[in-house]
Amino acid sequence: MKTPLSQQAIRICVITLDAHLASAMDLAREQLVQELGGLSLNLHAAAEFAADPAKLKHCLEDIAAADIIVANMLFLEEHIRLVFSALEARRLSCDAMLVCLSASEVTKLTRVGRFDMQKPSSAAMNFLKKLRGSARQVDQANQEEPSSEALSKGYMRQSSQASSHPSSSGQKQMAMLRRLPKILRFIPGTAQDVRIYFLCMQYWLAGSQGNLGNMLRLLIDRYASGPRAHLRGRLKIQDPIEYPEVGLYHPSLETGVTTELAALPCFQDKVRRPRVGVLVLRSYLLADNVAHYDAVIRALEARGMHVITAFASGLDARAAIEAYFFDQQGKASIDVLLSLTGFSLVGGPAYNDAKAAQDILQRLDVPYIAAQAVEFQLLDQWEQSERGLMPVESTMMVAIPELDGATGSMVFGGRGPSQRNMSAHPERVGTLAARVDKLIKLRHQSAQARKLAIVIFGFPPNAGSLGTAAHLDVFASLWHLLQRLQREGYQLELPASLEDLRERLLHGNAMRYGTIANVAASIPVDSYIERETWIDAISAQWGPAPGRLQSDGQSIFVYGLDLGGVFIGVQPALGYEGDPMRLLFEKQFTPTHAFAAFYRYLREQFQADAILHFGTHGALEFMPGKQCGMSQACWPDRLIGDTPHFYFYAANNPSEATIAKRRASATLLSYRTPPMAQAGLYAGLHGLKTLIERWRGLAPELHDERESLQALMLEQAQALHLMPSDSSASEQSLAQLQARVLEIEQCLIPEGMHQLGAVPSRQSLMDWTAAMLQAACGNAVAKTLVLAVLELALQRGHAASQPALAPHAGLGAPSNQSMVKPMQPLQIPQPLQIPQPFQIPQSLQALAAAEGLSLDGLQTVMQALSYLQQDHESEGLIRALEGRFIPASAGGDILRNPEVLPAGRNIHGFDPFRIPSRFAMADGSAQAERLIARHQADGHGFPESVALVLWGSDNLKSEGAPLAQALALMGAAPRFDSYGRLAGAQLISLQQLKRPRIDVIMSLSGIFRDLLPLQTRVLAEAAYLAASVDEPLSMNFIRRNTLAHQEKQSCDFDTACLRVFSNADGAYGANINHLIESSHWEEEDELAGLFSRRKSFAYDRRGEASQQPEMLKCNLSQVSLAYQNLDAAETGVTSLDQYFDSLGGMSRAVQSASGVAIPVYISDQTQGVAKVRSLQEQVDLEARSRMLNPKWYEAMLKHGYEGVRQIESHLTNTMGWSATTGKVPAWVYQEVTETFIKDRAMRERLASLNPNASAKLVQRLLEAHERQYWQPDPQTLQSLREASDDIEDRIEGVYEDLSA
Repeated sequence: MKTPLSQQAIRICVITLDAHLASAMDLAREQLVQELGGLSLNLHAAAEFAADPAKLKHCLEDIAAADIIVANMLFLEEHIRLVFSALEARRLSCDAMLVCLSASEVTKLTRVGRFDMQKPSSAAMNFLKKLRGSARQVDQANQEEPSSEALSKGYMRQSSQASSHPSSSGQKQMAMLRRLPKILRFIPGTAQDVRIYFLCMQYWLAGSQGNLGNMLRLLIDRYASGPRAHLRGRLKIQDPIEYPEVGLYHPSLETGVTTELAALPCFQDKVRRPRVGVLVLRSYLLADNVAHYDAVIRALEARGMHVITAFASGLDARAAIEAYFFDQQGKASIDVLLSLTGFSLVGGPAYNDAKAAQDILQRLDVPYIAAQAVEFQLLDQWEQSERGLMPVESTMMVAIPELDGATGSMVFGGRGPSQRNMSAHPERVGTLAARVDKLIKLRHQSAQARKLAIVIFGFPPNAGSLGTAAHLDVFASLWHLLQRLQREGYQLELPASLEDLRERLLHGNAMRYGTIANVAASIPVDSYIERETWIDAISAQWGPAPGRLQSDGQSIFVYGLDLGGVFIGVQPALGYEGDPMRLLFEKQFTPTHAFAAFYRYLREQFQADAILHFGTHGALEFMPGKQCGMSQACWPDRLIGDTPHFYFYAANNPSEATIAKRRASATLLSYRTPPMAQAGLYAGLHGLKTLIERWRGLAPELHDERESLQALMLEQAQALHLMPSDSSASEQSLAQLQARVLEIEQCLIPEGMHQLGAVPSRQSLMDWTAAMLQAACGNAVAKTLVLAVLELALQRGHAASQPALAPHAGLGAPSNQSMVKPMQPLQIPQPLQIPQPFQIPQSLQALAAAEGLSLDGLQTVMQALSYLQQDHESEGLIRALEGRFIPASAGGDILRNPEVLPAGRNIHGFDPFRIPSRFAMADGSAQAERLIARHQADGHGFPESVALVLWGSDNLKSEGAPLAQALALMGAAPRFDSYGRLAGAQLISLQQLKRPRIDVIMSLSGIFRDLLPLQTRVLAEAAYLAASVDEPLSMNFIRRNTLAHQEKQSCDFDTACLRVFSNADGAYGANINHLIESSHWEEEDELAGLFSRRKSFAYDRRGEASQQPEMLKCNLSQVSLAYQNLDAAETGVTSLDQYFDSLGGMSRAVQSASGVAIPVYISDQTQGVAKVRSLQEQVDLEARSRMLNPKWYEAMLKHGYEGVRQIESHLTNTMGWSATTGKVPAWVYQEVTETFIKDRAMRERLASLNPNASAKLVQRLLEAHERQYWQPDPQTLQSLREASDDIEDRIEGVYEDLSA
């Protein structure tokens, strides 16, 4: 051992993002200590010290004593704030501080020799800004300040958020980095220190043991000062060792790395096997931290696959893909692309370029899977955690790659408790390899050999709901898909017609078995017990197999229809429908024996090559397990196994779709929502409008005639329950009446349901055109503009309604025996063909300009209408089943964001780092003020405390407008870091706010909690900051209430600040909707109690949850009003049961806690001009425009069976509002009875289409009476009871035709 050059103490502190270079740094230390006996060198990883106070303390102590400090990859604010003050304090006292590849605020702490980044900007500093990716170049939707006109007029967004950064030029920047030190070598002065800075970056980016050691030698040799000054100029320093910028890796290679494909083992194999292209991080390879990569490579090879593992310098993988994953003809040479980097394909942790990524992924056209090694926690911490991935991990490693089109997210490795190098998780690696293997087999199979399991849903059971899904005509869509599959070559026995399909699936042998659907298979209990891995856990929850559900005591039934190569199965019920108390124990909840047996049957007995869940949505993805980053202990992972999983999902629901993607490993395929149309007027409403128009047309001097008409209008309005019985016919009240009638008439409603493969008729396309133009302009537009736009769209799109269009070759028309309209011949597009910009005639531009519509807005509408005339959905399904790439697409409302089209793509939400956008903040602030004004206008005074429901779906679709409302009410705003990413909250001054801070109690959906963890923390931080600031209590109700809570509850200040509540990890919803659906409840207080138990988990500013039922009750007892935003134009508060489950449940809990019924408001920005309505107004509007509107229910009934279910569902949801708020007027129930029950022809029609749903409709009306929500007269009550008996007789087979 050679004698050290010096024993002089010298302390070096290295701070970086994670520990992947720790082992290389340890080896460098061992060599350096031989030269410098007094060396102390420690590497601190932010991922470690952010979660461990002891490690943070050690890091801060090291910084305070360090002579040389190197920091890099510090770009997360939560990491920077932990060390920034310490770095700043030590900056002038240490010999050198070098910060690179980090956020600007910490990079500016750099001081090496005469190069000081806190001095005026230099050419070197400008270069650094380019190298790190222009911190402020974020998406335009986030940064553009919307005008007041934009907020008040139209809500259709026209900007794209697909790419949040310009295309990377990483290779060019790296080449410049290598050249620059050579150039600067000959320039004296400060340039030499700049040269050292760039050299150190070069060493770090090629971070092998040798390069890291030489980087530290260079800093010591150049900058050692004080008692260490004698070390200057005495160390031997080698130039940076250069490694390939783009290359290949394999654990069997002698050097590990090569640039030649021929050097890989797979190219020595003469047999052409399936190939997997694997992407890894170069920095891990150079640091020899590769155990987790090696395990994946070996697992794939063990299954007979050839593995090509490639890397690229920086965080832009395109160069590696171009070099190694295409053949000489430019076609993909791999079958699956698997990224193990944990980052987006183009970008990394600081930014992403989704558009550039999608461009190259579409060229490859192979499935793209992104798997993760956990970086910010230990592997066993992840496995034991109920949450799974931490917020920063789920955002950076899962959500951002999803923007590229990644799917199949799963953990494959991480760090152990006593190691800093990565290791693999054997079980997860095995599952990952199995899933890749199955995807490749799917890709290579012929259609004739492929077996597809299609899963449909039927919740609630025994209610005529089998085969229903949100906005989708399931049976007609299935019928279309089966025909298409047969044409593609699938071996299946095609039913004779749509009706035959429905009959065989719904009835078949059901009577023989006494079941609700055809029994396709019967699994003997002994066989089930032998096969079921998790039998003990299921039996502990549900008792011994086979259980009571879908069983005859000896076997478990599988409901469905086996058509040969295609099996259509009915997902079993969850099991708690008859026992709602099970809802309280979600952590121990398991699927039933029938549920587990069903998925095992699909995988092992039917041997499905792929599973397709058909429609929004089932229960698989909501089974207990982690929020994100599933393990083998999670039920969704257990049930889906390694079978390729596809999910046909409504395009307007990116939040729940993302849950299916992340928790059930689903590749999503979007389908369109139904066309939207104005509700129009009918019966008495139409007559009332006629009276209003006559009255307005009369000259003021015609007093007698005007008074006569006013009396008639008043009488008609009172008869229609539009005006109270004691109201007068004043000019003001009649003007309000006119506005209300106009609102009903122009309200947008869905016309029926969407049908896969059906192109809109001319009338439907006209309705779409009018609705889109209304969305773009903010109000209804002239019919001349609608017709002009429609005609141009038809010319450009060659709509199917045009006679000149010939049917596509090979596409036969579906059976016209269906109860739905026959589908039009389809235009089959080229895969995701993007139309060119429309040539808009000047005359049309002038018409649009007169309505305030820009040319860009008009182009957006035209392009959307073009997509609506093509069947991208069927194409997407076929592509998926062929094992091809499914391009990514933002999910959301077609009206609000036409970029949702074309459908048939893999939907995702908005970039979570950019939520809320600046547009959303301005919009949220305006809407918050509208809420305050409405509450005051209703005579309730200034609201001091607001209970607000936040969903994931409406926030993802609106860039975060609802959560921006919460921040605005509190007088807070989001805080973004130098990269434009969400970092925290900040307060708006009272001077700027100009009103008191309102206390906001936020109830988050479980999906919001899962998908927006950063935003959850921001909301909690905003409440904490407001409670902490020293302001007059009369101007800060958050602080006032917090101090009162602290005293009353005898708790600490942090606990008293809690305002953000949700479910326990892995649980969803208050489940009040299930109680209402099942009718298994007695008193309304039961509903309040269920809400308070399930939604009492408080989330603090660190994102940690704790059950705080007393704090929730304390907060709710002071609430002035409850409030929620409408999610979408096609859904209302009576369309979805989640509305009364969340907002209704919270309102009932407030009433239980305070003893007072509070006002409940709905924010509606889905129909153009933003409005705040009372809940009663909203229910009234929806009853008139939807449930009682012939235009709505006739459109539904064209879909037959499914349409009746929709009518019943609206009534059940309406009664949910009665149960939770008592704000449904009695006339609604009376009019429903008159429309659907007392009209015997209508009753017969409903019963013939769907007897079970019809029976439930009648029973729900009787239940509303029994619960005192309305009091029908004796004749009406008798009619209901007779109807109930008649329909029950029909169901039991003893029915006599009413018309006989």
